[in-house]
Amino acid sequence: MSDRLRVTWYGITIFISSAFLLVLEIVAGRLIAPYVGVSLYTWTSIIGVILAGLSLGNWLGGVWADRGAGEVAAGVTLALGGLFSLGILLLLTLVAPLIEAREMTLLGASFFYVLALFFIPGVLLGVVTPLLTTLALALDRRTGHIVGRMHALAALGSILGTFITGYWLIQFYGTRVVIIGTAVGLFLLAAPFLRRASRLTPVAILVAALVLVGLTYARQGFSNPCDRESNYFCIRVVDDTGTHPFGGTRSLVLDHLVHGTNHISDPGLLLAPYVQLMDELALQYFGPQRSESLRWFFAGGGAYTLPRSVRVRTPDAHVTVAELDPLVTRVGEAELFLDTGGMRVIHQDARIALQRLEGEQYDVIVADAFHDISIPYHLVTREYVRLVRERLAPDGLYLLNVLDGFPDPRLVKSMMKALETEFSRVDAWMDQVPSEPGRMTFVISASNGPELPEVVYARRGLDKAVVGL
Repeated sequence: MSDRLRVTWYGITIFISSAFLLVLEIVAGRLIAPYVGVSLYTWTSIIGVILAGLSLGNWLGGVWADRGAGEVAAGVTLALGGLFSLGILLLLTLVAPLIEAREMTLLGASFFYVLALFFIPGVLLGVVTPLLTTLALALDRRTGHIVGRMHALAALGSILGTFITGYWLIQFYGTRVVIIGTAVGLFLLAAPFLRRASRLTPVAILVAALVLVGLTYARQGFSNPCDRESNYFCIRVVDDTGTHPFGGTRSLVLDHLVHGTNHISDPGLLLAPYVQLMDELALQYFGPQRSESLRWFFAGGGAYTLPRSVRVRTPDAHVTVAELDPLVTRVGEAELFLDTGGMRVIHQDARIALQRLEGEQYDVIVADAFHDISIPYHLVTREYVRLVRERLAPDGLYLLNVLDGFPDPRLVKSMMKALETEFSRVDAWMDQVPSEPGRMTFVISASNGPELPEVVYARRGLDKAVVGL
């Protein structure tokens, strides 16, 4: 092989290995989502740990190259990268029980998941670029040209890995297949570099790979906890029939958070306390007669628990739902007893959907768009509050649920302050007052209409009372 072709080969290897590293980085977010969700904490951990591994690998690769490492070293590094990538699924089955048993904070759990699973692959794939760049410089003395080309190829590979994983690979193949494919790709990338290695080297790699596969299979590491994977969520449907004494029920789990529980035959039975609380507040506010024909807008569909209930219980009501993920809707129709007939479903971000519905007004706007542990930031701004007020009828009611700490719900207080810039009556509600401090779901109501009573008693469904703060 000529020197020019060899340098080209090195460049292609750097490009592909860099793409594989970013494939793993994007997959990391989805892989640990069923355990810690997807939040600023998880992505901070992922990016920080991968960059730390890459930095260490770059340094080690440069040192190793200066000490005479050649093509065989590059092949062994790539093969080890494949082994440790394959080992991610096995390590997850070992690490997850340990982290969950320690009841770590979300920040700590996110960091240790990523550190245990992805740091070493990051280090190994970080070795490749400086090592092969040094080998290329021995064949072509245009230092600036070679260094610039190799860094550009590494960046371009990273960009390709990011886009194809986020836009295509995960939603069509799922995380497990993508991780296995990455490992196989690294083995294939390593093979040409190992042609001068000892015959025992590829045998040892093959044996190690087979052992990893066997152990992972034995621990069910190849089993995907997600029923379906979309561009947005790990989607699961759980049969909760045994936990409710009211007949068959199923719950929708997105990543690691339950997003609604539906009764198989009684859509009016709202089992989640905050959902029933929203329903009862609307009934109390508008009265039984007017409640029959309200115009509802839901920011977030999830299991469609309340939209389903409203549509079946009050056929004359108009129901519009903005649900970001089309697959969530399809899963609801297939497995959660949902019939979207008679509803207007918009598969779009709620804020964009409301902006485009100019000229329409609603009696009730319900915000139930929790993503993991928080509300999407753009749905809590003053600008969004103003948009909600513009889309509400003059005496309309805005309802939203917020997960916050008790007895000092600082997020609730902040959101109420923002709501008070557009609404004259803003209240926070609980279905019960906890006996101990902790996190709970609050419901906030906002309107420019009549005042709600301090205590609202359930008129339908489960017998409860809700308390205004």
